[in-house]
Amino acid sequence: MKFLILIGNAAVGKMTVGQALVNITDFKLFHGHMILEPVLEIYGERNMAIEHQIRDIIFADFAQSNNYGLIFTYMMDFSKDSSCWDYLEHICSFFKQHNADIYFVELVASQQVRLQRNVMPSRLQAKPSKRNTERTTKAIYETDKAYQVTSTDGEIPWSNYLKIDNSDLAPDVVAGMIKNTFSL
Repeated sequence: MKFLILIGNAAVGKMTVGQALVNITDFKLFHGHMILEPVLEIYGERNMAIEHQIRDIIFADFAQSNNYGLIFTYMMDFSKDSSCWDYLEHICSFFKQHNADIYFVELVASQQVRLQRNVMPSRLQAKPSKRNTERTTKAIYETDKAYQVTSTDGEIPWSNYLKIDNSDLAPDVVAGMIKNTFSL
C-alpha cells in the first residue's frame, strides 16, 4: 500500500496533477473537494468535523484494502502553530498501521499562475464551490497574506518528500517526475 499526499496552495494544480498520476499508475485519487462539495450541498456551509469524520472512514478502510495506493490532495498551512501538521500525522496514522509507504509532494506556483488556473474549466467543473471566481480570486489573495502555504527550505521533516514548482510544467510532466522519483 502506498499513500501519497499532494500538498499545495489553492489552484496550484493538486487535483489535475493527481488525475495525471492516476493515468500512469494504479493509484486512486481522493481530492479534497470530493468530500467538501457534498457537505456544502447538504449543510450550506463548511462543516470540518463532518468532513474529517468522512475522510477518516475512507482512510481507515482504504489503508487496509488491497488497493495499490491513494493520492490525497491537501492545502496546508506550514506555520509551526498550525493544526495542519497534527492533521497530516493523524491521516498518515491510518496508513502507518498497515506499513504503507507514505510520500509527500508539495506543488508550488506563482500567484499569477494560480490566478489563471483558478478559472480553468476543469477546476470549475469538478468543484462547484469554486465557480464564483470573483470570490475565489479574492480568497487566493487573502490566503496568501494570512497563511504560510508554501514550505521554507529545511523545515520539512518528512522522508519521501518532493517539492516541485509546477508553474511552467504540464500536469503529465509533473506526474512523471513524481512517479520516477518515488519509483511508483
